[in-house]
Amino acid sequence: MTLTQELAPPQDISAPEIPENVIFPSGDLYSDEPPVETELHLRQIILLLNCLEWLWREQNDFYAAGNLTIYYSPRQRKSEDLRGPDFFVVLDTEKKTRKSWVVWEEDGKYPNVIVEILSPKTADVDQGFKKKLYQNTFRTPDYFWFDPYTLEFAGFHLLDGKYQAITENESGYLWSEQLGLYLGIYNKQLRFFTSERQLVPTPEEVAELERHEKELALQQVASERHEKELALQQVASERQEKELERQEKELALKKNERLAAKLRELNIDPDTIY
Repeated sequence: MTLTQELAPPQDISAPEIPENVIFPSGDLYSDEPPVETELHLRQIILLLNCLEWLWREQNDFYAAGNLTIYYSPRQRKSEDLRGPDFFVVLDTEKKTRKSWVVWEEDGKYPNVIVEILSPKTADVDQGFKKKLYQNTFRTPDYFWFDPYTLEFAGFHLLDGKYQAITENESGYLWSEQLGLYLGIYNKQLRFFTSERQLVPTPEEVAELERHEKELALQQVASERHEKELALQQVASERQEKELERQEKELALKKNERLAAKLRELNIDPDTIY
């Protein structure tokens, strides 16, 4: 029997009836996931991945992936219900490229955080079967789901072996203890927020912000240059006005001198005129 042969999912995931010849080999296993359902699903997965990798760009102790198969048992059944999470994060592990996540090849590590992107086709599985699987088998501490069309959003934290709903804050964000981040809806997309509730940007948003800041800085420099030019023009204008006043005074003085000289020629004392 090959890896791609499908079998019906077990009714009880804690004690499945698995034929002895259905096993996965140890070693490298390629992911065996179907394409994401819609463009919105794809964009949402890429958005979460890009934002987290940018935020933790200096770290090398985590692994984040989307739409990637998690192999967690050497005798694992393959079924529609056991497809890999849409997005997951494993902490305290080596940051490197992988073909899939094979638990028994990763020191038994399971995802610390899982996010499922809901759709009419997968919602029942994500909210039922997978929730139980992540709770009982994966023991994933933080589990979230998000519907990009209806904007349904919920999160759960594992407490005493059972998922408890995470209470939203006044901004509608849900806290992930594992990530040390909030998850919340922004512009109809699921985004990460810091503990200070600042949006975690994408690399493109960072580049756009830096470009905008540079433009503002250039505008500020241009504005300051313009103000200096105006100030210089003002100084020049005041200097011209003073020069005109001086010239007018000189002309008036010369005019008075000529008049006085003329009066003296006529034997008229200028003091009797002024």
